[in-house]
Order: sequence, then C-alpha cells, then structure tokens
Amino acid sequence: MAIPAARLLHEQGFEIEWVCGTAVRPLLECYSWIRLIPADDKAILRGRPIEMAFGIAALWRKLVFKRYDLCATLYYDRRYSLLTLPIWAQRKLKLSRQLRSKAMLPGRHHTDELVRLLLEMEDSFQEKSTSPVRPDRLPPSLLHAKVVSRRVAIVPGGASNLLRKQILRRWPIDSYVALTRQLLERGWEVILLGGPEDTWVKAHFERLPITDCIGTLSLPEVISACDTCDAVVSHDTGPMHLAGLSGACLVGIFGPTDPAMFLPRRPSVVGIWGGQGFACRPCYDGTDFAPCQFNGCMHQVTVEMVIRELDRLLHLREQNILSPWRIALPYEALDHNMPRFTSQIDLASGS
Repeated sequence: MAIPAARLLHEQGFEIEWVCGTAVRPLLECYSWIRLIPADDKAILRGRPIEMAFGIAALWRKLVFKRYDLCATLYYDRRYSLLTLPIWAQRKLKLSRQLRSKAMLPGRHHTDELVRLLLEMEDSFQEKSTSPVRPDRLPPSLLHAKVVSRRVAIVPGGASNLLRKQILRRWPIDSYVALTRQLLERGWEVILLGGPEDTWVKAHFERLPITDCIGTLSLPEVISACDTCDAVVSHDTGPMHLAGLSGACLVGIFGPTDPAMFLPRRPSVVGIWGGQGFACRPCYDGTDFAPCQFNGCMHQVTVEMVIRELDRLLHLREQNILSPWRIALPYEALDHNMPRFTSQIDLASGS
C-alpha cells in the first residue's frame, strides 16, 4: 500500500531506496524504479538480543554514509525508528498517533494516507483514491492454461506476519470448502493460493479436485497466477493485496478490519464487510484485535453472499461494463420484500 506514494515521488524526480526484509524483497525487485537495501528482518524482529544487534548493525553499515532528501519510517512501532538512526536527511518522517499531520487517519485508505504524508499534501477534499501500482516486470505464470469456463483462486490461510498472528481476519475454513464445492459443481476450476506457513489448509481440500499452489509460488508468481484467473476470493491478508495488483476480479472478505482502509481500490473489486450491526466492529486498532472467541463478524459472511458478488463482477466484466470498487454489507442480500423498520415523528404532538 506504500508503493503508490513511492511511485508518485519517483515521478517527481526522486530516486527511491527501500529497506526491505527477505519476504517482500522478491516483490519489490519487480519494480524497476526501486533500489533495494536488504535487511535481515527475522533477526531484527524475532531474533535473540545478540542476533538483533548484529542485524541492526549490518543494516546501519549500509546506511551510515548516505544522504537523503526524505527518510520515511512508515510504522507506529518506535522500534523501527532505531533502524534509521544513522541516516541523515533533510526531512525525516515518522508516524505518530498524537499528531494528525503524521498519522494515518482511521477510516481512510492506507494508500491515500501514505500519499498525503509522504508528499505533504493538504488534508482537504480528495475526490479519487490512489490505485495500486502494478509491477513492471513480472515473471510468467506457472499455472497451466485454463481449460474450463471459469478459474477462481481462493486464499484460505494467511493473516499472520513476523510479529503476530492475526487469525481473527480469517474467513472460516469450512466456508472456503463450501464455496469450493459449489464452484466445482458449476464446472469451474479452483486454485488454492497461500504461503509455506499455510500447509495446514491442505487437509481440508484433499478430496476435492482443485489445483494446489500452497507454498509453491513466490510473491510475484502469485500475481502472475492471479492474472490467469477470472477472480480471486480472499479475506484481509497479504495475497489479497497481491491480487489487487493483478487483472482478476477480487472479492475481499472483512470483519474486524475496515475495508475502507485496506481494500485495493481499483475496478472489479468488492469488499464484503461482515459484522453489520455489531457494536464491536471494527475491533482492529492498527496493532491488535479484541480478545474475541467467536469471530461473529466473519461468520456473518455467507457462501451465498460471496457467490452473489462473484457472479455480479464476472457478469459486468463480460458486458465490458466498468465496475468501480465498492463495499457490500450482508443485509444487502436480504429479500427486498422484507419489512423495513423506520422511525416516524409526529410533529404536532412533539413525539
């Protein structure tokens, strides 16, 4: 979500250097205009104290004599500020929850907020959001040629990072299995996407005739795989953002996180936000979730809702009708003949 802001800076004549860990490095290498400064993120973020010290020192040696116009540390966690200590820059940007001018405001898309902060834009009316920036040198897809009418990729795992697990983001695995069964009954092909840490999902699909790509594709190859699909279904996780860089239709499933902040804003994208009417939604504060045991917001999103949105996106694309990104709520699926409850005010009586 930070790449569009970096791209706008590059278009203004800035050279972009990006400190990156091993996981995201293959993706950033697909942007020809980004220069990488690799760091051992596992040692720095999860290593023992001596490993952290060596990892930080190794990064400092790459930065100590460099001079920049702008040094941006795009994290609230103060530990990340330690990484940029030896950098000299005319302007240093660090996110702050206390200062509006240095905070990503709740309810606004992260991409738009990063554009505002990095480019020092005025915090006023903005009619259009910034779209994702597609890599300019992707590898070819490793998937076989499509031989059926539809190909849909699903992402049932994910929702974790180096610092914490975020399983409340996940749509229930049983729902993904039920969705897969219905798509297969239609004669569609289903592709299973995910990283090496998602092998636990395989057992749930082992008797279904799907194409399993769990743990076999790099980040750029995931984008290329999505390009060969008609659509992708994913909850709020990394592969959802990769699918946002592809040309496939995208159905994102949300609950504890606000899709207004994270859903890729490009055509043929819809986010279904479960938990409509819940007092606790959203519960994600940018770092942690509520200690929820039920995860009712994700359970509120049904397989029928997902299929409805899939069919809608694919139909519009078939008709060459541009489908702007949108957020769908579960109650939109209710029968229009159901009663609507409204409030009435009797002005004469003052009630």
